[in-house]
Amino acid sequence: MSNALAIASVTRALMDLLNDGLIDNDVSAAVGNVSVTALPPDRVPGGNGTAFTTQLNLFLHQVTPNSGWQNADLPTRDARGDLVQPPRLALDLHYMLTAYGAAELDSEILLGYAMQLLHETPVIGRETLRTTLAGGAVNGTLLPPAFQALAASDLADQVELIKVVPETLSVDDMSKLWTALQTHYRTTTAYRVSVVLIESRRPRRAPLPVLTRGPAIPGTGRDRGVVVQPSLLPPFPTLESLQPANRQIAARLGEVLTLSGHHLDGAQVFVRFVEPRTRRAQELPALAGATAASVRVQLPPDPPAGPVVPGSPADPASWQAGAYNVSVRVQRAGQPDRLTNELPLALAPRLVAITAVLAAGRVTFTATCSPPVRNTQTAALIVDDRELPAEPLGAPSNATLTFAAGGFVGGTTHWVRLRVDAVESILIDRSSPPPRFDPTQRVTIP
Repeated sequence: MSNALAIASVTRALMDLLNDGLIDNDVSAAVGNVSVTALPPDRVPGGNGTAFTTQLNLFLHQVTPNSGWQNADLPTRDARGDLVQPPRLALDLHYMLTAYGAAELDSEILLGYAMQLLHETPVIGRETLRTTLAGGAVNGTLLPPAFQALAASDLADQVELIKVVPETLSVDDMSKLWTALQTHYRTTTAYRVSVVLIESRRPRRAPLPVLTRGPAIPGTGRDRGVVVQPSLLPPFPTLESLQPANRQIAARLGEVLTLSGHHLDGAQVFVRFVEPRTRRAQELPALAGATAASVRVQLPPDPPAGPVVPGSPADPASWQAGAYNVSVRVQRAGQPDRLTNELPLALAPRLVAITAVLAAGRVTFTATCSPPVRNTQTAALIVDDRELPAEPLGAPSNATLTFAAGGFVGGTTHWVRLRVDAVESILIDRSSPPPRFDPTQRVTIP
């Protein structure tokens, strides 16, 4: 691919093509000395009352995206935003070719020769480009600095060749163009040069080559190759939904969580829980009876049913109330582990017990919860519709929280909810219709 110097290199190549053609056809014998320039028309000598010269002027008046290559390399980044391949800039260049003559008919003669040259050279070859941009027979160090820089454009090495096509401009377009240039009109024809491909030299990803296409077929040693699955479902383990126990909106420690999807069966199946904030992951083995469409897993009870290793997934202290991302890891014989997509799960705190003490017009609530609340979490007690923030914790984690507030009347009973990191304890019992408040989730102020 060429680089940012490609636009100037195309202009230089066209100028060189026209200049060589005029010399080969000995046009100077008819019109005198001729020069080929690439100036804006208002800067051409003779254009605005200055001395007239005989010359051809090639002016790049517009650059447009090439419709054929514009989206050919998409996407250029993966889902994480990492660069997969440098984006390629595909351009069409639009030129005005104008002839200027010091004498009568000189401009017509020049324009005729120029149009014949471009008509006979619809494609600029790679060797022509290399010779032109390297300086040709001229010592490159004698060229202006801008011309010397064009040798590094790599225009001759791009995938597409440079093609020159006549372009029709209406009288209205031509009039607007020359009016915008604020100079006198001269006989002009238009050309479109396509396509210029500009690409940066930024590093890209280079995947390793493929060794095999699937496992080997026993007895033949041949790769299994592509496997056709007569189904609209992808052939990979996929989670579609999570269902906590008793149709609740959140799960709690000790309860069974049901995961639904497809291709979830395997020799061993594990359910993976990831804390989004810390990316800490824990895995629990699926319960017996897992199928391709459904997997069940039991969260560790609190207190545990027996001795557990501190810090392990079976230890209730390893868990915290809040949001989790849940996925399934499937192990199958002779195949790499497969990890499904992630689905969100809310792990609700369990309000095990709560007491209230009224003294001096203030009520102190003491709540015991599971799992313990860590000092990096936010906790609040909602008494009916009042939210009370927790008192500061004195330890890294604590299963007993204290809340204090005034404005309560002794002898009254209130429904309570414990909120930890925006996830509330379960107040509504949905185990059987109709739903009702859980009678254990209330407190009486003495």
